[in-house]
Amino acid sequence: MYKASCLCKGVEIEIHGPIESIIHCHCSLCRKSSGTAYATNGFIATEAMKIVKGEQLIKSYAFKPGRLRHFCSNCASPLFSSNADLPEKLRLRLGLLDSEIEERPMSHNFITSKANWDNLDADLPRYDTFEPNRLKSNLK
Repeated sequence: MYKASCLCKGVEIEIHGPIESIIHCHCSLCRKSSGTAYATNGFIATEAMKIVKGEQLIKSYAFKPGRLRHFCSNCASPLFSSNADLPEKLRLRLGLLDSEIEERPMSHNFITSKANWDNLDADLPRYDTFEPNRLKSNLK
């Protein structure tokens, strides 16, 4: 079982099953809905998801007929997407996960739509916390 929650912890979810077909999606829709260079999504069985807390906080946006993006109405965290053409599956935003998972991403998709500033093969420095030159007064 995996546990997940939104930023404000108002919505808590359990996933009772595997997370399949994990991808980093660079399409413009995922970039805009996540506000980042790409969204990391994985499919779960609809019946495998249990909303433990905050079901009343979950709101939806129909970005295409039959396709809904579900989010926390309190903190605006994207939670999952549903598709009327595939009701047995949900597409989970993996940034919600509080649990470590065994599954791993299999690909970067829609890279022709990627943000022009996103370098997939960047050889950037890596830090355990903030970059060393960030001022403590700017951490908030």
